[in-house]
Amino acid sequence: MPQKKHEPEEIVAKLRQVDVLVSQGRSVAEAVRTIGVTQFTYCRWRKEYGGLKTNQVKGLKELEKENERLRKAVSDLTLEKLILREAASGNY
Repeated sequence: MPQKKHEPEEIVAKLRQVDVLVSQGRSVAEAVRTIGVTQFTYCRWRKEYGGLKTNQVKGLKELEKENERLRKAVSDLTLEKLILREAASGNY
C-alpha cells in the first residue's frame, strides 16, 4: 500500500483533531485510528509538530528549506576553496 505524504498543515490539523477527540473521552488509540495513521506516526508527528500552529509550521518548513540551500552553498564553496588552494600550491 503506497504511503500518503501529508502536508505539514494537514498534520497540525490532524493533531488538533486527536486532541479534541481525546478531550471528548476517547482513548488516544481510538483517536489515532480515526485520523487514519499509526500510533508510531502520531508520536513522531507529535514530537515534531507538537505545539505549533499552522502559520508556524509554514515558517518552519521555509526555514528548513533555506537552511538546506545554505548548507549546500557552503559545501560547494568549501570544495572550491580546497581545489583552489591545492592548485595554488602546485600539487596537481
